[in-house]
Amino acid sequence: MHRAEVTKKYDLWGWIFTGPATVLIFILSFYPMLNAFILSLQTGLGNNLRFTGIWNYFRLIEDEIFLSALGNVFVYLVIQVPVMLFMALVLASILNYKQLKFKGVFRTLIFLPCTMSLVSSAMIFKSFFSVDGIVNFILLQTGIIRTPLSWLTHPFWAKAVIILVITWRWTGYNTIFYLAGLQNIDSSVYEAARIDGASSVQQFFKITLPLLGPVILLTTIMSTNGTIQLFDEVKNLTGGGPGNATITISQYIYNLSFLYNPQFGYAAAVSYMILIMVALVSFIQMRVGSKS
Repeated sequence: MHRAEVTKKYDLWGWIFTGPATVLIFILSFYPMLNAFILSLQTGLGNNLRFTGIWNYFRLIEDEIFLSALGNVFVYLVIQVPVMLFMALVLASILNYKQLKFKGVFRTLIFLPCTMSLVSSAMIFKSFFSVDGIVNFILLQTGIIRTPLSWLTHPFWAKAVIILVITWRWTGYNTIFYLAGLQNIDSSVYEAARIDGASSVQQFFKITLPLLGPVILLTTIMSTNGTIQLFDEVKNLTGGGPGNATITISQYIYNLSFLYNPQFGYAAAVSYMILIMVALVSFIQMRVGSKS
């Protein structure tokens, strides 16, 4: 059999195996995305849809709720992502320590939170931080506060609780990535550095961080994208309240579609703003990461 015939045969089998998946991806992902973009250029419902061009996108500039959601997401992003990734890196370094006993137990415990249902974990923390919850009980018993705090109805504390919940849930997920990266670093590199007199701190900053660069970039992009699309924790903890103090962009899309007077065209425009933000931030992070 000639080489060209062999190549043609393998190309045929390749299309046979990848074809169904490609069709499903197009039907379930790309086609809805195209329809959503067309919908974002329209207003109205059902048979009363009318084309309005990019008016929905101009409307975003003057939408106070959208601007509040954008600001809230920025706060979550700037505070939560760096703290979470730093904690994940510290935990991974500890778990990578050769003399550490019961590594399997610690890895399981650290990873366990991200295996829990989003709704379940949010409900647990909602109970903890209720007025008569365990957090207020402990703070009252220790004399740190004199009266119970209404954590989830205060704009500042509600954001703090959301950041705490997200960090608790996803730190272990990123820890696994960093631990895998650390285990792929040849121990001889550290041995050579120790022979040259490098301290543990110097080894961390001169060896560990540079070699973990690609993994750090990956986790940063994933965590950033996840925070921009944040929905479940906020929806179940505060419902976006008090007022719109904790609302996120994804929750605003949900409200526009199902809670307010349905505005599917405008909701689609807001959805595309998330797509633009994710693409832009990912591009910037990749450009910065490739230069460092």
